[in-house]
Amino acid sequence: MSGTLYLVPTPIGNLSDISERMADTLAGADFIAAEDTRVSLKLLNHLGIKKSMVTYHRHNTDKSGQLVLDRLLAGENCALVTDAGMPAISDPGEELVALCAGAGVPVVCIPGPCALVTALAVSGQPTGRFTFEGFLAMNKKNRRAHLDSLRQEERTMIFYEAPHKLAATLEDMAAVFGEERPLSLCRELTKLHEEIRRTTLGAALAHYRENPPKGEFVLVVRGCEPPEEKEVTLEDGLELVEKLRREEGLSLRDGVKRAAKELGLSRNQLYDLAVGK
Repeated sequence: MSGTLYLVPTPIGNLSDISERMADTLAGADFIAAEDTRVSLKLLNHLGIKKSMVTYHRHNTDKSGQLVLDRLLAGENCALVTDAGMPAISDPGEELVALCAGAGVPVVCIPGPCALVTALAVSGQPTGRFTFEGFLAMNKKNRRAHLDSLRQEERTMIFYEAPHKLAATLEDMAAVFGEERPLSLCRELTKLHEEIRRTTLGAALAHYRENPPKGEFVLVVRGCEPPEEKEVTLEDGLELVEKLRREEGLSLRDGVKRAAKELGLSRNQLYDLAVGK
């Protein structure tokens, strides 16, 4: 019988955010797969846990992923952790989860810290519908292509960004979405110098051109406004009736029936208007 892969989130800044269940899972696992064992060791020392660790990161997913899977298939339990936040979210852990799913190995996710959800909740932007876009490309052409594909996106958009790329990203966002587009910049979440700046793309760009950014950012950008729905009138219905009769040869009665159904109009009112014309 195979073991279980546990996805264990780690604090994104404040070590007090570690839950009892997260700590118990780390303590109970046979081994831990960590993005950076040096970072994870600090957390384990804080919890007073000593555990065998293996490295699992984006540069060794094929080799290390198979080694982790082999140990799971042999019956060992593994806790997967990233440096901060939820494993498998904008993280190579997603490949390990897929590998385990394909091999029939149980995967259990422990709820906990996640920067994108934390930023969205505090952003003041609409939260009902959103899309997580992760990190944008370093290459300007690829970054602009990604943003261009979101030009008509109506959902709130969430991005991760490093300080050295922030100005370039804001410049491209302002060019694609417009300088007046609202956004919230969430910096150093849960840490001592946490900052939430609710502003516009243009104002944010001007600010960080003068003030070099520090710390990790989550950008929460409001989606575009949906197009205004034009109120459908009986005159619109009459135009459609005439078009259907002209192009498809429908009778007046059949044209009215179809136009009324397509446009959500009263069939009797549309028929009376058509007869009167």
